[in-house]
Amino acid sequence: MKINIYYGGRGILDDPTLYVLNQFETVLNELNVRVERFNLHEMKSKITSLPASINDADGIVLATTVEWFGLGGYMAQFLDACWFYGNKEKIATTYMCPIVMSTTSGEREAKINLAIAREILGGLPCSGLCGYVDDMVSFELNKDYQTIIEKKAENMYRTISQKTPSLPASNQAVKRQVDATTKIALTPQEAEQLSKYASDDAYVAQQKEDIQELTSYFKQKLDHKDVDENTLYLEDLKSHFDPHGSVNASYKFMIKERKKSLIMAIKDSELNCYYGNLDSPDVLCKLDPDILEQIIGGRITFQRAFMSGQMQVKGDFRLLRMLDQVFIFDNGEE
Repeated sequence: MKINIYYGGRGILDDPTLYVLNQFETVLNELNVRVERFNLHEMKSKITSLPASINDADGIVLATTVEWFGLGGYMAQFLDACWFYGNKEKIATTYMCPIVMSTTSGEREAKINLAIAREILGGLPCSGLCGYVDDMVSFELNKDYQTIIEKKAENMYRTISQKTPSLPASNQAVKRQVDATTKIALTPQEAEQLSKYASDDAYVAQQKEDIQELTSYFKQKLDHKDVDENTLYLEDLKSHFDPHGSVNASYKFMIKERKKSLIMAIKDSELNCYYGNLDSPDVLCKLDPDILEQIIGGRITFQRAFMSGQMQVKGDFRLLRMLDQVFIFDNGEE
């Protein structure tokens, strides 16, 4: 027999729940039960992948401490993960024992909430315990309390070993209703794999970045679907061109995913702007279309795009700096 303990407290030294769990483990070890404890406060980034650990357990202990109100964040996160990523078929055959100790008030309500969560998840009931502790020393020295805790551990062992059946609960109807709204049906193996990805912060960050990039890409496609690519940006550049003195320079902008380059040829302070090709420009620039739109929209300058690595430049850098002088966009930068 194997029992997993999921502790949702903060792990502070005088947490009464830790004392109760230590007594539980002592009794279960004496009964030759394999016990594994998961301290959720030490596994913050892995909570979404923990439901997979239920798969090899005959029973689990859901333990938390009420320090001011409710179950606490770590236990709530774990229960959420069980709902979204847990193997519901395995959970349905797993006994769940709630343990809630309190240093303030609300231990009974918290224990009831754990029981309700267990019913909705579909787990099998196992009698738990709850209690209020205002003095840890007297609590630990009280032999009657110790006996109660030991009896609860023995009762859990007996319930699991005898596979004690239980009557159905109305909360199973809630589970069916909520399940009916689920849009994506995942196998237990797919849910377990997804939970591992969800607990990987680097993977999640990369996914968010990819989604943002795709959103920007398709937005550009929608915004420009009725615009002739041979005239895109030309009017914006011409309308914001404002040279001072005699200016002579040529620029070639190679825009990602555009077949033709954007050419800006300035001769005697006159701008010739078109799409095509220009051999040996004074300045060659490579950039994404969204960066060029940010420049034209006044959110960044040509120089800032180059300095931040968003635009690659080859040629006379003095002429690159001049672009921000001859094109007057409504920049918000100092």
